[in-house]
Amino acid sequence: MTAQQTVLAANEASEHRGLIISLFAAFVIATLFITVWAGRQTKDAADFYAGGRQFTGFQNGLAISGDYMSAASFLGIAGAIALSGYDGFLYSIGFLVAWLIALLLVAEPLRNSGRYTMGDVLAYRMRQRPVRTAAGTSTIVVSIFYLLAQMAGAGVLVSLLLGITSDAGKIGIVALVGVLMIVYVTIGGMKGTTWVQMVKAVLLMTGALLLTFLVLLKFNFNVSDLLGAAADQSGKGQAFLEPGLKYGVDNLTKLDFISLSIALVLGTAGLPHILIRFYTVPTAQAARKSVIWAIGLIGSFYLMTLALGFGAAALITPKEITDSNPAGNTAAPLLALHLGGVDSTWGAILLATISAVAFATILAVVAGLTLASSSSFAHDIYANVIKKGQATEKEEVRAARLSTVGIGAVSIVLGALARDINVAGLVALAFAVAASANLPTIVYSLFWKRFTTQGATWSIYGGLISAVGLVLFSPVVSGKPSSMFPDVDFHWFPMSNPGIISIPVGFLLGIIGTYLSKEEPDKGKFAELEVRSLTGTGAH
Repeated sequence: MTAQQTVLAANEASEHRGLIISLFAAFVIATLFITVWAGRQTKDAADFYAGGRQFTGFQNGLAISGDYMSAASFLGIAGAIALSGYDGFLYSIGFLVAWLIALLLVAEPLRNSGRYTMGDVLAYRMRQRPVRTAAGTSTIVVSIFYLLAQMAGAGVLVSLLLGITSDAGKIGIVALVGVLMIVYVTIGGMKGTTWVQMVKAVLLMTGALLLTFLVLLKFNFNVSDLLGAAADQSGKGQAFLEPGLKYGVDNLTKLDFISLSIALVLGTAGLPHILIRFYTVPTAQAARKSVIWAIGLIGSFYLMTLALGFGAAALITPKEITDSNPAGNTAAPLLALHLGGVDSTWGAILLATISAVAFATILAVVAGLTLASSSSFAHDIYANVIKKGQATEKEEVRAARLSTVGIGAVSIVLGALARDINVAGLVALAFAVAASANLPTIVYSLFWKRFTTQGATWSIYGGLISAVGLVLFSPVVSGKPSSMFPDVDFHWFPMSNPGIISIPVGFLLGIIGTYLSKEEPDKGKFAELEVRSLTGTGAH
């Protein structure tokens, strides 16, 4: 099938707009109902930020997996595998292995040490205002980077379905997602967002399982035949199934892969929207259980991305995929179309169903991200810095809701600019920023008695500035056809991911800032934090 035929097939599927719009509307209406229901039960700040700490380990694990399996997982990784073979699957490995760091280092201590945000833990034994300001700033920047990927995924997904080719139409779709996420967070808070994420996780696992089954059925459950067909169709032969197609071209790409790997493995433990999920459970044991459930669910899903990516590579030519979206973000929906039959109603139904699931994925993740950033602004910056701890719970929640609108507006603008960049690559940048700015400070605060306020602020701002600065002057933003601004070139940093430099900078500046500080660390407070983080005594 030619690229033109695939585009025509997608347009033919978009003629089933009644079905497509009905599926989308059904999910939006159902989730809005959940959000309104949860909003009525949101009485105070604990309800808005932490869902009243009423969720079980399994429920929170399901919500974490729903929060974590984003557009990058479903759309980006499938596209990366379809275009780059083995090297594309490395994203899945990195995203999954990262959970071991989260489980061993941060899940239980964070649950025991904080109340609502990462800033609670960092400010426990340090000066409140500088540390909370830094933590709030970092949380918002990381969340916006992550939101870029979700917005970009939404734009290409709905554009494919509805046959929208104009830039104005794609920007309108991004704006629609932004408006919906603002509604979810402002009305439902953490309770509404958690229930939406649980529903989304079930839908995504079911959709991925269905596609995996259909792909394997197509090849008589012979994985060898599937991989062989993918290698042949890719035009790369055996190299498609071996390491090095994307990250082994030269020494620079190898270095870029090392940088990407470090960012993926260390980034999860510093992601704000994942960290706040540990506050929604009643006990540290439930926090551990939720991570174990999440690892199981996420691991199963990432195994299925093998079938999705290689299935797309086997059944669709690379040109067909890149003609639909240069970064390959539409590979999974196009796979659904081919499996159902390009010229058939079943193909349109499967395409619409899988795309509705992907849209559900995006909405749930952006709600979690927006909640994390608005919570940090309201709790860390507004209540504890601007109001100096004198804000009432009602004022704090109102500030969170108002900041949601501002964060949503920024995300809409940036998401519109990033719509042609692979969403897995965009998320990897968020991981790099989180690992550079947040993780060093969390680790030092929990485990280093000597750590000081100056060390914390140097670590956060140093990691943040180095990561974001290198991204701005990298090929991701300018200098290549796949860049955010392809027509200009001001890049001087050669790699696509800054983690190999910015993460060590974050850790190193934490040490330098601490030893150059004249502040005497409060050893009594550290002892209290140590007992609290390990035992849960006095938590919340």
